[in-house]
Amino acid sequence: MSTNSGKTVKLGVITLAIMNVTAVVSLRGLAAEAEYGLSSAFYYLFAALVFLIPTSFVAAELAAMFQDKQGGVFRWVGEAFGKRTGFVAIWLQWVESTIWYPTVLTFGAVSLAFIGTDSAKDMALASNKVYTLAIVLLIYWAATYISLKGLGWVSKVAKIGGLVGTIIPAGLLVILAIAYLVSGGESQMNFGGNFFPDIARFDNLVLASGIFLFYAGMEMSGVHVSEMENPTRNYPRAVFIGAAITVAIFILGTFSLGIIIPQKDINLTQSLLVGFDRYFDYIHASWLSPIIAIALAFGVLAGVLTWVAGPSKGLFAVGKAGYLPPFMQKTNKIGVQKNILLIQGGLVTFLSLLFVVMPSVQSFYQILSQLTILLYLIMYLLMFSAAIYLRYNMKDYKRPFRIGKSGNALMWIVAGVGFLGSLLAFVLSFIPPAQIAVGSSTVWYLVLVIGCIVVVGAPFIIYAMRKPHWVDPETKLEPFHWEEKK
Repeated sequence: MSTNSGKTVKLGVITLAIMNVTAVVSLRGLAAEAEYGLSSAFYYLFAALVFLIPTSFVAAELAAMFQDKQGGVFRWVGEAFGKRTGFVAIWLQWVESTIWYPTVLTFGAVSLAFIGTDSAKDMALASNKVYTLAIVLLIYWAATYISLKGLGWVSKVAKIGGLVGTIIPAGLLVILAIAYLVSGGESQMNFGGNFFPDIARFDNLVLASGIFLFYAGMEMSGVHVSEMENPTRNYPRAVFIGAAITVAIFILGTFSLGIIIPQKDINLTQSLLVGFDRYFDYIHASWLSPIIAIALAFGVLAGVLTWVAGPSKGLFAVGKAGYLPPFMQKTNKIGVQKNILLIQGGLVTFLSLLFVVMPSVQSFYQILSQLTILLYLIMYLLMFSAAIYLRYNMKDYKRPFRIGKSGNALMWIVAGVGFLGSLLAFVLSFIPPAQIAVGSSTVWYLVLVIGCIVVVGAPFIIYAMRKPHWVDPETKLEPFHWEEKK
């Protein structure tokens, strides 16, 4: 990281820890885990140990290895398993974020529905599929239009949105819960229940597998490992501090919802807003409900504005190296990848139309969340495998940050745990959740199975069809190490 004067500035432990928290934490998933009561804490801690921390360490080693080369996950996986598999990895990273947009915007639409002062009417509006579909498409295409015009100002909006729409509401929710209990309020959550869940019923574990999606994205922080002073010592400290803060926010936030909303009344898309409504009503400050609804919606929309063009930039850079047809390499006059954004918008529109076949807004939200998890986890399985493979295939390559001082045992443990945890979550994500009416089980399985086959199969087809003239002569994507040897 450099200042305007050119002086290099090193990231501190606390700075990177907070960056990790900001990148990962989102409040929209708290309701899903509130279904589990006290045992939700077990799921958060389990997922942190088998996914969040392994992802952070593995990504740090890989990012440090290739800090002077472009490509991100394409580079990491491609160095291990070849160009085609690397292309599949970055394709999945782009597609899963595309599927994520309708999910997060559904939460944004629900937040906007609670701007009114009549909670009954607000809940009815939030459950209206036509209203939700209209808001999702309107905001998404507005964000795409802004992206095509340039996004220089969006970083400021994102910073404000993260503070106003995530950090402040999270703290406020916990404070309200404490005040409620201290003043004699009756908790709806049984804190005398079991911390360890009943794993005999796999359908009860499906919503819990969604925690992996809550923690997804931590690999992005790995690119900053080279910007730290003494990364071998300080990066692990930043990871553990960031992970502890993240887990604490999720656990306390989930408990705060469970305290005010009975388990049987939990709704995946509405309960966060309903929880705030009930707390504000309890302290006779219902006038705050519209304000928090606007804040949460602003946080969601600011995040979407930031990410609409983000993941597509990585795919665009790889595409210019000959992995995408010229049509998908087209830019507008200011260099924005316009055709990729338009294709992305078409996919978002198509997925949003699943409202027509899904029985409710809640079921739509859940099935898209599950599909997102499945696709993202495939990418993580490739990443963990690549990290282990490169310990042998590139054993003499310089590693500014290394998992373990010597030998490969610790890498096998860390990446192996991450791989097995991701594989477990992948399998569980196919099972319809017991807590939500998803309509026809046949539709549920068809959407997930066909969705995975189509999305994962697409990059193989594109790769097989590539032509020499697809390569942009001005591409700056560096060759892989095995190409340099040749």
